Amino acid sequence: MIKHQAYRKSAVTMRHFGAAVRVFLLFILCAHVPLQAREGVEVGETSAFAKLVPAAEVENTAGQEYRRLIQDAYSKGLLKSSEQPQVIRLRDIAKKLIEQSTVWNDRASQWNWEVNLIESPQVNAFCMPGGKIAVYTGLVYKLGLTEDELAVVMGHEIAHALREHARQRMGKGMATEGVTRLGGALIAGIFGIDPRFTDYVAKQGAGLLSLKFSREDETEADLVGMELAARAGFDPRAGISLWKKMSAQNAQAPPQWLSTHPSSNNRVKDIEANLNKVMPLFEKAQHQGRVEKYGLEPKN
Repeated sequence: MIKHQAYRKSAVTMRHFGAAVRVFLLFILCAHVPLQAREGVEVGETSAFAKLVPAAEVENTAGQEYRRLIQDAYSKGLLKSSEQPQVIRLRDIAKKLIEQSTVWNDRASQWNWEVNLIESPQVNAFCMPGGKIAVYTGLVYKLGLTEDELAVVMGHEIAHALREHARQRMGKGMATEGVTRLGGALIAGIFGIDPRFTDYVAKQGAGLLSLKFSREDETEADLVGMELAARAGFDPRAGISLWKKMSAQNAQAPPQWLSTHPSSNNRVKDIEANLNKVMPLFEKAQHQGRVEKYGLEPKN
């Protein structure tokens, strides 16, 4: 009887494990299902690898790390005041972009968005999971960015968060840790949250600020960011002048195949190839802006 019960328990466990592996294989097969017909760019669905890690855990960890960054910048006198014109400018641009964010991720409406400007010579900006944005003064001042160019680069960083690229890379990291660990994690995902999820995210959280995305992620963020800018009423063609400025700034950058970032020339080509998909969105936003500003009657 005991042997029979042990056998039944073992059989149930194996069935659960088998189910988990099948779910994993299904995730892989469906990792890049094309989106249904829609206005704008086409980049496919969010990678199924992201589903291996709870979104709330990633966003919570990112929020903690962002808070440490802001506190450190403040203690060193590097955090720009909310009253400074450049901070107001950035937050105004971000507000318009954020209003369009749910087109790409429903969770964005629940995020506690933040935008801060930090004194640093780095030509850089980022948006962490959960909508935590930081822009370095080097990006704004060294490149002399216009409002449209700022919108495109901020849209690019926001796109990384909306498309859950950090969560996706964590999921891929989990998948490489072995079938046994993965099987247990997937079973836990079906029947309840495994503490190892929290463990894993906490360990990976320290790398969120310096996370390097793949070339595919960067290209996707370029296109999604350009669309966000267009929907918010910013000229998406600014992406061309932006990356030309970046190219001049990074004249000594390594060839594309030695970097996780696409070359500036390829970025410009991708933007030019997709402008016809986002210009109608820009023109619609521009028209709507005129309607609201001048109290015009909207066209039927």
